[in-house]
Amino acid sequence: MNIHSIVVCGSGTMGSGIAQVCAQHGFATIQFDVNEEMLHKSKAAIEKNLQVLIEKGKLKEAEKTTILQRLFFTSDIYQCKADLIIEAIIEKKEAKISLFNQLTEINATETIFASNTSSISIKSIAKEIIHPQRFLGMHFFNPAPVMKLVEVIKANDTTDEVIETIISVCKQLNKTAVVCKDAPGFIVNRVARPYYLEAMKLVEQGAATIETVDAILQTTGFKMGPFKLMDLIGLDINYSVSEIVWTDLGKPERLKPSIIQQQKIEANELGKKTGKGFYEY
Repeated sequence: MNIHSIVVCGSGTMGSGIAQVCAQHGFATIQFDVNEEMLHKSKAAIEKNLQVLIEKGKLKEAEKTTILQRLFFTSDIYQCKADLIIEAIIEKKEAKISLFNQLTEINATETIFASNTSSISIKSIAKEIIHPQRFLGMHFFNPAPVMKLVEVIKANDTTDEVIETIISVCKQLNKTAVVCKDAPGFIVNRVARPYYLEAMKLVEQGAATIETVDAILQTTGFKMGPFKLMDLIGLDINYSVSEIVWTDLGKPERLKPSIIQQQKIEANELGKKTGKGFYEY
């Protein structure tokens, strides 16, 4: 199956990053969001990111112009027609199912549908949508233009041809595709839970400060400490993943979500996107 055009639904940090990657690597890309303001922010963020690449000597001005010409921003769902649709909206299963079923009605019978969910069961979405054989998980990592890994998650009815097509798309995007089973948190988020949760436990118990934990882990080789990384991802998103993994695994005490993270969310201190999380921006 040949993929020439891609729709990215959702223009938050992940959706914006995915749209940039797709356009950079030659795909006609549509960025969709019901929120016009978010679309404007996404366009500005992409233009800024491309300008940074120019300043670093990694991109030419003419290439930036060409990339932006491949991008189309819309709040009209009826313009969301493509060979591949990647969903990167809010982590609510019902919202994702509703979106996929709306998009199925206006797209071709060959269109592939992928969810960028970081933790919701792909099988649980697949059983509620119209064409589960053309649906799978395609989990990018933040920041999408930089991070090489994409987890490719197969549902029960996903065809081998669809999986092979998405692996090929990942290669075209200069990403490394890893096919994994539909398990709570998939691979990366399952492994990463203790990185965040144990760090927050140390702070809760007064054993260390946020700054100390981040500094030590960065010194030992991690690109970012857990608190800075949670601020980048978004505390609401990170907390949602923790809750889903904890619940789906039977609520083991070792994976119980942190109260200090919950308090931050209740105060709308979600990290970089709100100007304050564990740190101020």
